[in-house]
Amino acid sequence: MISLTHIEAALAAVDAEVKALLYNQSISLTEKDEKMLPLLREGKVLKQTYEDLCYLRDNPPNTPSGCKVGSYRED
Repeated sequence: MISLTHIEAALAAVDAEVKALLYNQSISLTEKDEKMLPLLREGKVLKQTYEDLCYLRDNPPNTPSGCKVGSYRED
């Protein structure tokens, strides 16, 4: 799946941005928190999407009723 490759690249980019913020000594901790929170949320969504797509790749739906991947999620 090509989408998995794109999600992996996006996860790597988010991780790089978070690391850059962590190592940046010129900004305050409050400013770091404000900038990192949306990045960490984005990373969480990307990770869950990646896991869902991997599950669908490995376990394609075989019923005509559609996909039920959400019922197998661990929140």
